[in-house]
Amino acid sequence: MKQILLTGSFVLLMASCAKKKEKEQAANYQLAGDTVIISVNSNLQHKLKLDTVAETAYRMTLSSAGTVKAIPNFFADIAAPFSGRVVKVFLKLGMKVEPGTPLFEMVSAEFIETQKNYFAAKSELKRALLNLKRQRDLKKNEVGSVKDLEEAETSYELILKEYENVRAALRIYQTDPDKLVLGQPLIIRSPIKGEVIQNDLVTGHYLKSDEPPHAKIAELNKVWIAGQVKEKDIRFIHQGDETTIAVAAYPGRKIKGKVYRVEDLIDEETRSVKVLIECENKDYALKPGMYVMVSFKDSPQNTAGVPVKSVFQMNDNSFVFLQTAPGKFVRRKVETAAVDQGEMMITSGLKQGETIVTEGGFYLLEAK
Repeated sequence: MKQILLTGSFVLLMASCAKKKEKEQAANYQLAGDTVIISVNSNLQHKLKLDTVAETAYRMTLSSAGTVKAIPNFFADIAAPFSGRVVKVFLKLGMKVEPGTPLFEMVSAEFIETQKNYFAAKSELKRALLNLKRQRDLKKNEVGSVKDLEEAETSYELILKEYENVRAALRIYQTDPDKLVLGQPLIIRSPIKGEVIQNDLVTGHYLKSDEPPHAKIAELNKVWIAGQVKEKDIRFIHQGDETTIAVAAYPGRKIKGKVYRVEDLIDEETRSVKVLIECENKDYALKPGMYVMVSFKDSPQNTAGVPVKSVFQMNDNSFVFLQTAPGKFVRRKVETAAVDQGEMMITSGLKQGETIVTEGGFYLLEAK
């Protein structure tokens, strides 16, 4: 019985202490809507540290994995335009080439047929021109009719267009129609300046026109790096922004680059945007297919920097306690960027000159 009385007394004592603590806390602050009001005599006054918000020049830095790619205009797949047999191979791995440099020769029945079509069109054009001149002479001497002349002119124009189309086709294959000899092999030439980075061609092999390319040429003095930036961070990336490239193959080396283009479409699965970075690559250190790490640096902006412990998180939202008047505080939602030298960068929600709680803000959490 005595033990029961002691236990009951202890419970009453604890309840009394709890009520006393609640009264003390209530005396520390009052609530007026969203505002916490702290009395002048409250012991919370000495637990809160305040500071004025100041702006500082800050450059947002983001990191992303990236892949090195050859720039499309400086890259060429070399494939056979016709089916045929390779009779000579000139190119070698690492060989420097210019536009028009011979790469290999092939004998192709389809190319010979194109040659025949050209010479047939050339002969037909010659006959059409002679006929046109004849009809003009006849009309001039009042022997021919207007109808015959018009038909000759129409026929000549049609044959001329066909002839020009065949000549244009030969030029696509980098063949000079004026130097063409019936039966000559097709010489495949380089369309760009660069270096041979792949070569699978072998003399004697029969190639089909629908086969994948057997050689690749690239100009790698400049390359692109394709990186991915999350949708929420894309506002920090702009064309021309500086980037720093780190490659595992070259520890400690930093390669400079600039944002060339920010793609317009978002990948719906990853919620990210592709960003192309252009880099100088004089020593060919960056090779297509390499994985790299890209650090993006935004242009310097005036941003509010506040102590990290002054920012609180709740339900995916960040907030600080803003002093609206002496002893009066409200929660202010803010957008955060990153931590820099112990300060949280605030991109929106605070203005220069406003006063916030920098220490002891957790005491005010109990009041909300």
